[in-house]
Amino acid sequence: MKNLAYDRMKGIIKETDQDKPQIMIVDDEEPVRRLLGHMLKMNGDTCTLAADAKEARAFMKERNFDLILCDVNMPGESGIDFIRYVLSEYPGTAAIMVTAVDDPEVAETALGIGAYGYIIKPFESNEVMLNVSNALRRRKLEIENQRHRENLEKMVLERTQTLKNTMNDLQKAMNGIVEAIGLTVEIRDPYTAGHQTRVAKIAYAIAAEMDLSKHKTEGVRIAGLIHDIGKIAVPAEILSKPGKITEHEFGIIKSHPEVGYEILRKVDFPWPIAQIVYQHHEKMDGSGYPQGLSGKDILFEAKIMAVADVVEAMASHRPYRPALGIDMALEEIEKNKDGIYEPEVVDACLRIFKEEKFKLND
Repeated sequence: MKNLAYDRMKGIIKETDQDKPQIMIVDDEEPVRRLLGHMLKMNGDTCTLAADAKEARAFMKERNFDLILCDVNMPGESGIDFIRYVLSEYPGTAAIMVTAVDDPEVAETALGIGAYGYIIKPFESNEVMLNVSNALRRRKLEIENQRHRENLEKMVLERTQTLKNTMNDLQKAMNGIVEAIGLTVEIRDPYTAGHQTRVAKIAYAIAAEMDLSKHKTEGVRIAGLIHDIGKIAVPAEILSKPGKITEHEFGIIKSHPEVGYEILRKVDFPWPIAQIVYQHHEKMDGSGYPQGLSGKDILFEAKIMAVADVVEAMASHRPYRPALGIDMALEEIEKNKDGIYEPEVVDACLRIFKEEKFKLND
């Protein structure tokens, strides 16, 4: 039974409209656990009350829980030790500590083992409900993202393992997998459909113009096809938001290179695809993200990707603005080639467009 919450969130066990979050309250003070139970039941949640960790462990053998609110200091097993056990053995269960101990060190320990919140008694109803709502939402998103990653890794590993016998078959399979992975972003973000494919074509043309080896040029193309795969972790409503995004929303978007790296880093590509994806928003002057790399610390292939990415983005329509056009895009990279972008890459990009060696709609 211990993985039912995890399986339900992954879609293995389907939720019905009648399903409500299953919450357990563990506190040795009966008035406190009854008060918390009353608050949550008023919100429509299903609550189970336990007086200590021993009773809570017995309940967990019988049913799954989405969230546990647990006191820190209890007779017998402490709340910290109990929650450490829960988070290790029941990965689909979130936890919030509820305690009268206003101790920063204890709070740091609780958050360090994976608890989502630390509420100090006496508490207010709004504070409890907000923490519960945020914990349930965060855990669901984490498990959904984990499912995406597991499915992608499984697909890549299964396909590549099957076709390892010949390099030709491996290459064909890898191309198919990469295109399928790239489509996962476009399915969630239809407003930028084709972006990764167009970036891959621009980057490939730039690499060829610079006389990079065929091997490196192909690696640039492959990386371009999946450079935004990390956006599967960005909520769709942010990706397709028509108005100006907030600073918080932009912070979420800025996580996508690192998420992409985590998805791809264990895949045994013949090129540094994961690192290219990780670095495609880095800038020569160190003003990029997520690592703030500069100059020679950035892979040359990632410098090509950065230029191709901004040219395509500016030249194409976005939910929050109309297309700016290729001329404005080229003007942007030329203006910033001595600071933000690699000069050699910018010059090669300008040549392929101005000399009509490449057209965006080809």
